Amino acid sequence: MASVYILEDEASVRRALERLLTTAGLSVLVFESVEEIMAADIDTQAACVLADMDLGGTNTLDLPRKLGQAHKSVPVIFVTAWDSPEVREKVRLAGGAGYFRKPVDAQALIDAIEWVISGTGHAVS
Repeated sequence: MASVYILEDEASVRRALERLLTTAGLSVLVFESVEEIMAADIDTQAACVLADMDLGGTNTLDLPRKLGQAHKSVPVIFVTAWDSPEVREKVRLAGGAGYFRKPVDAQALIDAIEWVISGTGHAVS
C-alpha cells in the first residue's frame, strides 16, 4: 500500500487530509513539524510527503534536500495558501514534485499523489 506522510500544522487541515487520503486507500501518517517528520522512520518505497509550505513561520522548502541528506528521499508535494509565480518557481528549484494552492481539489490531489508515487511525473496545480 502506498504511504503519504502529511506535514501540516493546522489540526483541522491535518484531519481533513488524513480522512481524504485514507478513504482513497492510502496509508497515512501525520506530522506537525519538520523535526517530527525528520525523526520518523520513513518508508521510501511507494511513498510521498504532502507538506504545507508554511508551518507557523517555518518554511518547508528545504524538506526535499533534508530528506535526501537523511537517506529518506521521497517526492514532496507542497501545498500553500499563497500562490504566485515566484512561489511556484521556488518550489520547482527546491525539488518539489508538485504544488497545490489551497483549497486543494481532492481528486486532483489524489491523482497527483498516485502520479508521483508511481514515478510517472510531477504534479502542479
